[in-house]
Amino acid sequence: DVQLVESGGGSVQAGGSLTLSCAASTYTSCMAWFRQAPGKEREGVASISRGGSTTYAESVKGRFTISRDNVKNTLYLQMNSLKPEDTAMYYCAAGPSLARECPVWYLYNSWGQGTQVTVS
Repeated sequence: DVQLVESGGGSVQAGGSLTLSCAASTYTSCMAWFRQAPGKEREGVASISRGGSTTYAESVKGRFTISRDNVKNTLYLQMNSLKPEDTAMYYCAAGPSLARECPVWYLYNSWGQGTQVTVS
C-alpha cells in the first residue's frame, strides 16, 4: 500500500495563501485532496491524474490549484484567497488506477494522516 504524508498546513488570515504538500511512498495514478471540517463529512476538493488532468470542487474553483511532481511522487495544493469556510483537516488521497476514475471521490482508499488548515 502507498504511504502518504502531508505537510504545509497552518493558520492564516482570510485572503491569505497556503501550499500543502503530500509525499507518496510509491507510484500512484490518481491523487486527490480531501477536507473535513468539524461536524461535516469528508469532501473531495481536487483531483489530478498522472497526466495532469484536474478536477475541482465548485467551492474552490479559481482559488485552489492542484499539481504533482511525478519524479518526486509529490502532490501539491496551492490555496489562494482563503476563506474561513476553508478551515478543515486536509487529507491527501490515492486510489483509482484509471485516469477517467480520478474525479470519482468514493474510489479513493489510501489516506494520509491529515494536516490542519485554519482560516480566521
